[in-house]
This record gives sequence, C-alpha cells and structure tokens, in this order.
Amino acid sequence: MKTLMIYGATGYTGRMAAEYAKASGLDLIVAGRSEAALAALASELGGDYPVFGVDDGVGVDAALSGISVLLNCAGPYLRTAKPLMKAAIRNGVDYLDIAAELDSYRLAEVLDVKAKAAGVMLLPGSGGSVAMLGCLAGHATERVAEPKLIRIALHVTGSMSRGSAVSATENMTGDCLRLIGGSLVGRRPEELRDFDFGTGPKSCFPVTLPDLLTIHRATNVPDIETFVHVSGDAFPQGDLSVLPDGPTAQQRESNRYQAAVEVTGADGSVVREVLDTVNGYTFTPMAAAEVARRVLAGERTPGFQTPAGLFGNGFAETIADTRIANAGDFISPVEHAS
Repeated sequence: MKTLMIYGATGYTGRMAAEYAKASGLDLIVAGRSEAALAALASELGGDYPVFGVDDGVGVDAALSGISVLLNCAGPYLRTAKPLMKAAIRNGVDYLDIAAELDSYRLAEVLDVKAKAAGVMLLPGSGGSVAMLGCLAGHATERVAEPKLIRIALHVTGSMSRGSAVSATENMTGDCLRLIGGSLVGRRPEELRDFDFGTGPKSCFPVTLPDLLTIHRATNVPDIETFVHVSGDAFPQGDLSVLPDGPTAQQRESNRYQAAVEVTGADGSVVREVLDTVNGYTFTPMAAAEVARRVLAGERTPGFQTPAGLFGNGFAETIADTRIANAGDFISPVEHAS
C-alpha cells in the first residue's frame, strides 16, 4: 500500500488532516519536530512517527524512504516549503501543502522543471483558498467565450488559528499585487471594490493571494485581481502567542466562508458566480486529505499543479457541502434561514 506522510501533523490543521486521512483508510505516518506530541497522536491513529526538523537533510531523506506522498502542514511555509519540496524531488515523493503564502507558489514555479524531470508532482494549496477560488474562477470562466479579466474575492469570517496568524505576520509584505498580461505588478491597496457574497454588496480590499498565480496557471486568463472581505476577528492583533490553537468546532460551524467572482470577456460581458462552503479551517484539512487520497490512487501529473487544474473545476464541490451558483440564483444560508 502506498503511504502518506503528514509533516506538522500535531498542529491545529495538521491533526484534523491526519484524522480525515485515517478515516479515509489511508496508510498514514505522522511526522514533525515534537516527539511527545507525535507519540501521543500516533497512539491514537497508529503507525510510525519519525521526528525530524526540515533543516536536517539526512533526517528528512531517511524519513521519506518508502513514502509516496508528503503533505506539509507545518507553517510558516516560508521556512518549510523549500527544504521539503527539494527533499520530495530528491526522493521521488509527491509534495502537497496547505500554504497561503505567494512565495511557496513562486518556488513551485522555479522547481517545476526539476520536478517534472524527477517524475514528482508539486501541489501546494491542496486546501484553503487555492482550492476554493481556483474552482470558482474556473467554473465561471467556462461560461465566457474569451475571458480577459478575473476579479475574485474571499469572505473570511470567524477567528484565525495561532499558526495561521504567525504565518501571516511573518509573510506580510508591503507589495499589493495583481496580474496584468500574465505578470505580477503593483497596485494601490486603497482600491476597494464591492462584491456580493449573497447578502448584498460588501466592500473588499485588494490583497496579494497565491491565487494570482494558480488561477492564471489553470485558466491562462491574463489579468487577475484578488480581494478579501473580513468579518469578525479573523485577523487578530496583539501577542499572537496567547491565541488558542484555533477556532472550536462550534465556532467553525457558525462561520461559513464565501467567495465571489467576476469574469469579464473580450466583448465586455461579465459573468458572476458565488461559492458557499464550510469554514476554511474545516474545508482545508478535508480537502487536503481528499487530495492525498486521490494522488495516492494515481491521480497525479508531474510538475507544478493546482487543485482545479488537476482535478477539474468541480473539485471544491466534492468537499463537505460546498456549492457554486450563478450570482443571481444564489440564496445565502442566512437568507434561506429567514
């Protein structure tokens, strides 16, 4: 049986991904740097629990022996993506992660040729916004004869995990970017735009999301802009070390995510669609475990891939009760309940 290793399996999202993977019947090994925490998790889920740091090349190579797929859930990915991607290529192991930082995807682009030569797949963003927004953008783009511009926004609600907050802080950049003619260029962060997620227009601010690269890679649309609307305490302030591991199951249940997209064609026509799904901290481990299952089953292509490009634009709708609808047909859960 082919084996999945989850690195960072004792973290907030990593643990949930491990539990979903085990429930799916995957042959699983949990790994990371904390022996005590790994031993406790392995006693629950079964299997080995190699302990190593990403800077220990010999240890990484030894741990990857016999592994088919590596799912990296250890942020900040600024520190872990590069050594683990390179180790995956050295050892012929397909690489997955759940990174939300642009640099991880730029790295995958740089390593694309080496990965193809080694027969290894690099699939950062196996869960989270890259899977959500990529499928939404691709779905809407299918309805436009000659798409030229994609504007897409994510509605982030509820609290953030401690690990995500730390990663976001360490990866903050003064560059606000968009894609023009296939190239990343700067833009003014004050250029707000309204999107309707199902309850009326919401003001969204431009942000630099990795979806600028992944949506372009999957759709070949030359101009892409990414936005976010935040409600609740999604971006915490103050001492991040005192934050809880992440939102509780009840908090996740109470805070669903939405996304909205506008695709403009060469003739000026515009198609709008909306995605509604479970909380991002529920969607991400579920999607990552499902991606791992499908890759282990042979759904893979060497080189840098995206979830929508590899599995099709319907992939997000296979996760929980995610649905994509035309903007005019969409009824939000809030409106439906009333």
